[in-house]
Amino acid sequence: MPIRNRFAELHPEITVWRRDLHEHPELQYDLPRTAGIVADKLRAFGCDSVVEGIGRTGVVALIQGKTNRSGKTIALRADMDALPIFEATGAAHASKTPGKMHACGHDGHTAMLLGAAQYLAETRNFDGTVAVVFQPAEEGGAGAEAMVQDGLIEKFGISEIYGLHNSPLLPLGQFAIRPGAFYAAVDSFHINVRGKGGHAARPNNTVDTTLAASAIVMAMQSVVSRNTDPQQAVVVSVTSFRTESEAFNVIPEHAVLRGTVRSFDMDVRAKTLERIRAIAELTAQSYGATAELGFDEEPYPVMVNHDVETEHCIRAAEGVAGTCIPDAPRTTGGEDFAYMLQACPGAYIQLGIGPGPGLHHPEYDFNDEVIPTGCSYWVTLAEQRLPA
Repeated sequence: MPIRNRFAELHPEITVWRRDLHEHPELQYDLPRTAGIVADKLRAFGCDSVVEGIGRTGVVALIQGKTNRSGKTIALRADMDALPIFEATGAAHASKTPGKMHACGHDGHTAMLLGAAQYLAETRNFDGTVAVVFQPAEEGGAGAEAMVQDGLIEKFGISEIYGLHNSPLLPLGQFAIRPGAFYAAVDSFHINVRGKGGHAARPNNTVDTTLAASAIVMAMQSVVSRNTDPQQAVVVSVTSFRTESEAFNVIPEHAVLRGTVRSFDMDVRAKTLERIRAIAELTAQSYGATAELGFDEEPYPVMVNHDVETEHCIRAAEGVAGTCIPDAPRTTGGEDFAYMLQACPGAYIQLGIGPGPGLHHPEYDFNDEVIPTGCSYWVTLAEQRLPA
């Protein structure tokens, strides 16, 4: 059961949807245009019900099969939000909102699931109910958790849930998945460093926060290399260093470091955060400054695929593409679909879009050539899990 002919017909139209979403990116939960377009299209397709406002701005539609002897509902999920990045693709459909862009392909995810919803509403060649779930705030904000807390699983009687993400690291149309831990837990931290500001010509009268903060950055490089079991995977990255002054002759009183920790083991995660806190506080103290560790966002847990549902995904992917990598390497990327997999059996698969700029890069753009493959995968998975 390869790529459906219907998606060859719909491909140009779905591409228009995708590029329109790309031109008008919206962030986290602030998705009035995106969620509105999604809901309007689902109603136009003839979905049996369309519910807005799940998890603040999420959208869920139910599509009934020709029969419902199974009484079963499976869910297919796409994320809708963009990133706070200045786009540099130069594409004709580039973002019209400076400082916001779809740099992770959520525009493509949304468009492909819309295409699948249209097909499923037209054919209804399954026994049971398909819930198509469009989620806000995957890029920080834990929109998946918000939808779960708002009753996503219980309200719609979902028994299995599935997700998909594009990957520029895989050849075009190649699927990859693994059972168990797949995406890392994510912690986003900040360290406030305080000293005594003053004139740069008289540093002896100051407590130099820039020096103290720089020492903290360097000392933190030992967390992984000297405090973590080499058999465990963990990443500690400081990604931002800011002081309150840009003057060449001022030693600032305050500096802020920001960064991220990625891990797969909860004990390793706890020890890593403990070491970051101790290193920050004691290193700052050695320079006469103070440091305080805090967190910018709620941490995302490890995303763990369920074994049986992973096999279902492999079978559907093989049905569309002929092959599926069943033992993909773990990724230190984060994914809040983890919350949905904690609440319900399911699995998450990667779909290759071919080589190009990586995710979260200002020159990244979703590859529209993969749209028929992604749509066909969703439909195949739904029909296999709910055989008519």
